[in-house]
Amino acid sequence: MRKVQPNDGVSPLTWTETFNCDICGKQKGSVDHWWLAWSEPYSPHPEAPERHMFKIYPWENMMAHDASAKHLCGQACLQKLVDRWLNIEMGTAHAAAQHSSK
Repeated sequence: MRKVQPNDGVSPLTWTETFNCDICGKQKGSVDHWWLAWSEPYSPHPEAPERHMFKIYPWENMMAHDASAKHLCGQACLQKLVDRWLNIEMGTAHAAAQHSSK
């Protein structure tokens, strides 16, 4: 393997990694205050039904590669995701309550 010199006429390969907000599509810059969010199955005790717990964490590059992580460009997009998640969870809880009462 040889080192490519700039005057070889061959451009050295570079690695560019980009992340986009899962809500608005904004591309992550170097000084943004981004967040990661995901949900995990959770049951507070053995008899309780398993539900999803929503987790939020400040941006961390290695964690951003997780397929289940949502990338969020700031508080406004984070709040939109929380609102969507709450609506889905409330709908799931409501449907489960109706099903168990029949």
